Amino acid sequence: MPAHRGSGLTKLWPDARTALADIVHDGMLLAIGGFGLCGIPEALILALRETAVRNLTIASNNAGVDQWGIGLLLQTHQVKKMISSYVGENAEFERQYLAGELEVEFSPQGTLAERMRAGGAGIPGFYTRAGVGTLVAEGKEHKEFDGVTYILERGIQSDLALVKAWKADLHGNLIYRRTARNFNPIAATCGKITVAEAEIIVEPGELDPDEIHTPGIFVHRLVHNPNPEKRIEKKTTREV
Repeated sequence: MPAHRGSGLTKLWPDARTALADIVHDGMLLAIGGFGLCGIPEALILALRETAVRNLTIASNNAGVDQWGIGLLLQTHQVKKMISSYVGENAEFERQYLAGELEVEFSPQGTLAERMRAGGAGIPGFYTRAGVGTLVAEGKEHKEFDGVTYILERGIQSDLALVKAWKADLHGNLIYRRTARNFNPIAATCGKITVAEAEIIVEPGELDPDEIHTPGIFVHRLVHNPNPEKRIEKKTTREV
């Protein structure tokens, strides 16, 4: 159950494992924030792996790397399908896809972002020029506006969204840090249930309302992860 602070009920749960235990199940559609290894909800992904749920469909910009992020869920064969923009850093992803063990739905990056945003706004679909004339457009409705062809894309409303914030208050209001914001705000809004992890958690009223990126109304559960493991996705060096 959520932790109690004084006389008020907060959204803070003891840890990622207990926050997910009663809401995850086989066959879920998840939206997961992050871009590469930047801004990924690493504690929640680890906890999701421990639940051993299977046949997951995950909408996320990419699948992390072989040893971290969503790549950990691929290692345990918990993912049935990925809806992604870029998957080039994950050898296990490639192996499973070529072996027919993993379904992949490629979505242009801006389209994927808009699909999440639309789902969170209650918009079932929208037309876009991105992907017209490519494999992305196959099987989708085409429509002409002012002499230009567009394709219909569906909004994404996930069963569960997992996001990573820098700072949060006990009511679930979230602030992201610089580029770690990336897909997190739109993933947070498109989940029927949204669980967030944050490095810093403060009392209600301590956050400047003008600085809040995700209002607490979108966040159902909150986990404190004060010491995240910030790995480098691809290290590039040069001689000095």
